Amino acid sequence: MVRPTMEDVAARAGVSRALVSLVMRNSPKVSDQRRAAVLLAAEELGYEPHVMARSLASRTSTVLGVMVSDLRNAFFADVVEGLDAAAQAAGFNLILNTGGRSPVRERAALRSLLSFRPAGLILLSPVVPAAAIDDAAGQCPVVLVSRTSRSADVDTVNDDGEAGSALAVDHLVRLGHRRIAHLDGGGAATAASRRRGYRQAMIGHGLEPIVIGSEHTDSAGEKAVRELLMQYSPPILPTALLAGNDFNAVGAISGLEEAGLRVPEDVSVVGYDNTSLAALRHLSLTTVDQPRTEMGRLAVEALLERVREERTEPVRHLLHPSLVVRSTTAAP
Repeated sequence: MVRPTMEDVAARAGVSRALVSLVMRNSPKVSDQRRAAVLLAAEELGYEPHVMARSLASRTSTVLGVMVSDLRNAFFADVVEGLDAAAQAAGFNLILNTGGRSPVRERAALRSLLSFRPAGLILLSPVVPAAAIDDAAGQCPVVLVSRTSRSADVDTVNDDGEAGSALAVDHLVRLGHRRIAHLDGGGAATAASRRRGYRQAMIGHGLEPIVIGSEHTDSAGEKAVRELLMQYSPPILPTALLAGNDFNAVGAISGLEEAGLRVPEDVSVVGYDNTSLAALRHLSLTTVDQPRTEMGRLAVEALLERVREERTEPVRHLLHPSLVVRSTTAAP
């Protein structure tokens, strides 16, 4: 099926292409009668204006570029939902791609998004070096979600990872756990703050931190559990795990069950993010909640303040997390 063009609309309405362009840009220079004729013709033909062409013609982009770190992680889907709702309400559209948790691929993804000449970029937990982000910020406004920045040209939206990890440790200690291990997020943008929060909370309770190298994936969670079981025999095995995120926690639970251990009877597990995955009844994961859609909304608002209000000072949103207690934690 051939997509109808602006010329087709003009012919149907009996007007010039230039006038159709004015209507599509919502120009006040068009009479109500002609505007109605053009819109009726567009509706009859099923015409939809090409967003990029309209942006380039007006030299005012209505496109926001979004780069997602990991398409498999439900956390990012929730954030994008908040992004999309806020963008649509403001008259903007999203272009989405991913760097697949690879710095090299993320650089290519950034170049691709910038080629669309977006009004701005929102990067979700990128692992690309800060210099590449700063270069992008030299071409359009940039907002980071779930990553910090020192650049005055880059805004950030984060949850307080240190506080979130502390909430999890405090919960486990109240249940009676003393040997609590943390499956570290490795090179993930949020890993350092969550690791610091875990260490500080453990030391604050007079307990020894146990950090096991991992990543924010399910396969890494399974691998980390295998390494943990090689280091610790059952009598001294940690009785609780704080995973780097929900995805990691799911892998950890799988690894524990494969080894014949029960959750939470033998080992309690806490995730991080409170994704839709955690709320599934057969999993019912205790986890730290981030206000994910709110983070998306704040990211769009920060971007539009740069675009429309020409704000130059950086904004640093830091949202406080909360703990959602479900079925994967119990007394040791």
